[in-house]
Amino acid sequence: MIIDKSSQFASAVALSTAGTGIANHGDVIDQQALGGATGTGNLRDIGRGQPGLYLVVLITTTVTSGGSATVQFILGSDSQQPLRTDGTSENIHVQTVAIPKATLVAGYEIILAVPLQPPSYARYLGLQINVGTAALTAGAASAALVLNPNAWFAYASAVFA
Repeated sequence: MIIDKSSQFASAVALSTAGTGIANHGDVIDQQALGGATGTGNLRDIGRGQPGLYLVVLITTTVTSGGSATVQFILGSDSQQPLRTDGTSENIHVQTVAIPKATLVAGYEIILAVPLQPPSYARYLGLQINVGTAALTAGAASAALVLNPNAWFAYASAVFA
């Protein structure tokens, strides 16, 4: 898997411990075409012509909480930065289910196929987390858009002697 620094949202960035609800995680990608006028007609193409674009989230520090917290990862876009966190103003393109904290151990990887549209992509693309049930006390994650995620898995030999 090759990670382009300009399509990376976070590199081992701590997850929000501010409480429950939606929070932005890491950086945003400005999709405004270089030298182009503002407006949705001048946004960069984020994957057309490619076999697929993927959001990869890697837990780098085990997630902990004083309660039974869950975390949902959301790829969203908005016309402003930072992305709004009310859950309705930003465009949500792909998201995970609420994942229990016990699952989010260091090394856990999430791979999501990124849809081209709908909804339409706004200028700023970012990663958000939605913490449910209880606040987090620790945890960190890296996230990026990639063309070729690590999806290889070693299986036991099917050859019998």
